[in-house]
Amino acid sequence: MNEIVNEVGALPIFQNEQAWRGPQLKQSPQEWTHHLTKDELAALDIIIHHVEASGKDLVDVKVGDLPELDRLEPLSKKIKSSVLYGRGLILLRGLPVHQYSYRQSATAYWALGLVLGVPVSQNGKGHVLGHVANLGLDYADPAVRGYQTSHRLPYHTDSSDMVGLLCLRPAKSGGLSSVVSSTTVWNELVSKHPEQARVLLGDFHRTRWGEIPAGQLPYSSSPVFVSFKNRMYANYVRSGIRKAQLLEEVPRLTEEQNEALDCLDAMTCNPDLYLDMEFLPGDIQLLSNFSIFHSRTAYEDWPEPEQRRHLLRLWLACEDGPEIPEPLLRRNGVTTNGRPNGIEVPGVRLNAPMEPA
Repeated sequence: MNEIVNEVGALPIFQNEQAWRGPQLKQSPQEWTHHLTKDELAALDIIIHHVEASGKDLVDVKVGDLPELDRLEPLSKKIKSSVLYGRGLILLRGLPVHQYSYRQSATAYWALGLVLGVPVSQNGKGHVLGHVANLGLDYADPAVRGYQTSHRLPYHTDSSDMVGLLCLRPAKSGGLSSVVSSTTVWNELVSKHPEQARVLLGDFHRTRWGEIPAGQLPYSSSPVFVSFKNRMYANYVRSGIRKAQLLEEVPRLTEEQNEALDCLDAMTCNPDLYLDMEFLPGDIQLLSNFSIFHSRTAYEDWPEPEQRRHLLRLWLACEDGPEIPEPLLRRNGVTTNGRPNGIEVPGVRLNAPMEPA
């Protein structure tokens, strides 16, 4: 049950399933981990062979093309309940990527995404199947995103209802996935730093990284936190806010805004709040972008290219997700069935690349 249990200076504090603490979750991994069953894996095997026989590119495979979906329906309901309406996270284990070819792993993952929502573009290249891998790029470059490097990623959210990561290969060391409840972070800010919390309810401007949807500005504007229908929604990428300051038309951040963002970043890094999880080959992590901030520790990769860390990513628009407040919907200016639509650039066709790019 979603319930506002307290107010501090007219700022709400929430007690609901989205408000959890990492150390407590770490003690009960069975509550947020699902091991894929023999029946679920058998259904995915059938789907893989069906898609292979069709000869279709993944981006052309739709949910109506897939057989055996009734066998995945209980799993789909469990994931949606957990991610969209519950804690905001679930970890699936046991996809046999060591037995599958690279394309077969991508096909199984794509099929699972289709039963959960509509894959949307993750960048200006129209990639609906993303690759999280170190491309050796400079993170300081305004056009470079952190997932293309081996650097630590600060806590952030993405532009979709749900984000998924499939681990094909982990790093030699490091690269832990870190998640924290944005609702709990909000509650802590209200309790300990109410003035900074109040600032985070106002608009902040974020660069679009040069990936500009039709009719939109080179930057977007939205609050970090929005209270709506007894839930706290979050939307945050500090690097996007910082790099937007390089655009002449963007208003300069005030001292109060910078202090509030620093306070937020410090709060997300509180070990009493966050949860670290190690990715194993075949793990699939699914998160809500509205109730979870996610991050990654820096990592050292293997020297051999064929062993290097490689994750596949999906951004999913979930039509049956909770209603979204307008300030967060207008960030992109384009939606799929009333949901966040990722990044759509005019003239760019959606595609599902099989290699990092």
